[in-house]
Amino acid sequence: MKPDTQKLLDKAARALRAAETLLASGDADFAAGRAYYAMFYIAEALLHEKDLRSRKHSGVISLFGESFAKTGALDAKFHRWLLDAFDKRILADYGVEAVLSRDDATQMIEQARELLEAASRLLGQATA
Repeated sequence: MKPDTQKLLDKAARALRAAETLLASGDADFAAGRAYYAMFYIAEALLHEKDLRSRKHSGVISLFGESFAKTGALDAKFHRWLLDAFDKRILADYGVEAVLSRDDATQMIEQARELLEAASRLLGQATA
C-alpha cells in the first residue's frame, strides 16, 4: 500500500472517532459532517492506490463510483451511501437550523465504519 493511502485511511479513522465524539456530545449535524469526511477520505485512499485523483468532491465521488461500484470491486451500496452522505453534509454545514437527527448521524457513522472495513479488506490491511 502506498504511504499516502495509509495516511488517508488513518485520517478517515480519526474523522470517524471525531464523529462519534461529536454525536456523544449531542452535535448530530457536526457528527454527520465528520462521518461524511471519513467516507470521503476512504474514497480518496482507494482512488489514490489506483493513481486516480480529483480536485472536487463531486469528482472523487464520481471516480469512486466508476472505479469501485460499477466494476464490482466494492458493493455499489457504498457509492450510494457516499452520495447520500455528501447531500446530508451540505444540509448540516449550510443549514441555518440543525436539520439532521441523531439517527441520521448514527447511520452515517455506521456506514462510514462499514466502508472503512471494506476498504481495509480490499487493500489487505487491518481496519484502521
